[in-house]
Amino acid sequence: MRLSARHLFPAALASTLLTGCFSGAPSEAGDGGKRVRVAMMQPPRSGLSPLSDDAFKLSRWSTAETLVKLDADGDAQPGLSTKWRQQGRTWTFEIRDGVTFHDGTKLDAEAVVRSLARAASAAPKPRILDGVELTAQAVDADTVTVTTGTEDPLVPQRLSSPQLSILAAKAYTGKTVNPLGAGTGPFELVSVNGTSSASLDRYDGYWGAKAKSPGIDVKFVPDGTARAAALRSGEADIVEAVPVSQAALLDEDLVTEVPMPRTNTLYLNTGRGAFKDASLRAAAREAIDAQSIVAGVYEGRADVAEGLLGPALPWAAGLRKPVERVQAGKPDGASVTIGTFTDRAELPEVAAALQQQLQKAGFKVKLDVREYANIESDALAGEFDAFVLSRATVLDSGDPAAYLYSDFASDGSFNISQLADADVDSALKKAGATGTGEARRAAVIAAEAAVLATDAAVPMLHERVIQGDASEVVDAAHDPRERELITADTYVK
Repeated sequence: MRLSARHLFPAALASTLLTGCFSGAPSEAGDGGKRVRVAMMQPPRSGLSPLSDDAFKLSRWSTAETLVKLDADGDAQPGLSTKWRQQGRTWTFEIRDGVTFHDGTKLDAEAVVRSLARAASAAPKPRILDGVELTAQAVDADTVTVTTGTEDPLVPQRLSSPQLSILAAKAYTGKTVNPLGAGTGPFELVSVNGTSSASLDRYDGYWGAKAKSPGIDVKFVPDGTARAAALRSGEADIVEAVPVSQAALLDEDLVTEVPMPRTNTLYLNTGRGAFKDASLRAAAREAIDAQSIVAGVYEGRADVAEGLLGPALPWAAGLRKPVERVQAGKPDGASVTIGTFTDRAELPEVAAALQQQLQKAGFKVKLDVREYANIESDALAGEFDAFVLSRATVLDSGDPAAYLYSDFASDGSFNISQLADADVDSALKKAGATGTGEARRAAVIAAEAAVLATDAAVPMLHERVIQGDASEVVDAAHDPRERELITADTYVK
């Protein structure tokens, strides 16, 4: 295989970056079993609070659990709740018997109410509760009712979000939520070393099947080249988010690609700056050549976007219709700043490609590239004219309506485009209120069309999960929704 300088330079640098990241050999547990060593991309941003995106780490490590789980189709399945029923605005959930938290206390209705109440009153709320008024009440020790402000057909799916994990009382004693030793999963979180590492041990009191691995050792390695090098050198057993530039350097038997509900999108600021002008947003959209970005940056390991929802939701393409858009104007040297982050290795390259394409169309373009933790607040405050984001579209509920509301509703908590459009708000509310099934899917696609008509977001491509598993790893999860990674069935031979 012929390697370009783009491949060789990062590979040479990786050995320096890996210093101190992993021990040289698989760690052994007291019973002789091997612990699973994992290299993860993003370090915790909120002390592993489940009320933040850190919740998905807790889910992927199988330490925190929710009332409801989702199957491969996104349908609700029993979790810490065994069954549920709806009556108008109120849903009744039966709590699973025989479950204990990692501190030995018992799961009961009061524990469920405590966790849900904390999430519902958080500021900001978990994304899954955007626009949702939710209250929980214990009926008896084993029964909880969840009531919403309006009738909501998606309550079970909402309660599957890792941000609504159920934790022991000890997690809520401080100003922040601390999941250490407070989950119910097959692995107990026993230590966290800031933003560098975490450790989990098998929880032998787990209500389900005993974990096959004695524990998990996690290192946070933001540099994608270093993550891939850890797999090649045998210093890590599982590596998440292998950069496309590194995938070709790995044994193809160690790499798994799965189309995922994640869209690489250029968000355009509709509130101020050059892109407040809808015709200039249209000009930016027409200037973008997504095919060349897929070929050049992603080396063909992605799919060109036709809309915000991609091939991981196969029903979307069949329902989508052409969207009427504003005619493109002339940039005439309009100055714009594009922001993005380094945590996903491809995004700075995408931004550089966009800079060239937009400059060719007549814009003057500056780039602002930082680590995500240092740029998110500015992006949400509308400090950029445009922002490149790799965004999961069904991560929280298995249903894209929540993502669309969060990102494009006037009061959405992740509205980077600063969009405030009455037609979009109306379409989003209709999608959220429609019952599950074909009618809801049609309403979701109508909402997508309303967003696309504003050019507040230009979907460029749909990513694929590229995960590296050492040959000794058995049954690591390959989850398009990025909720699972290590399960009770995962172990190292």
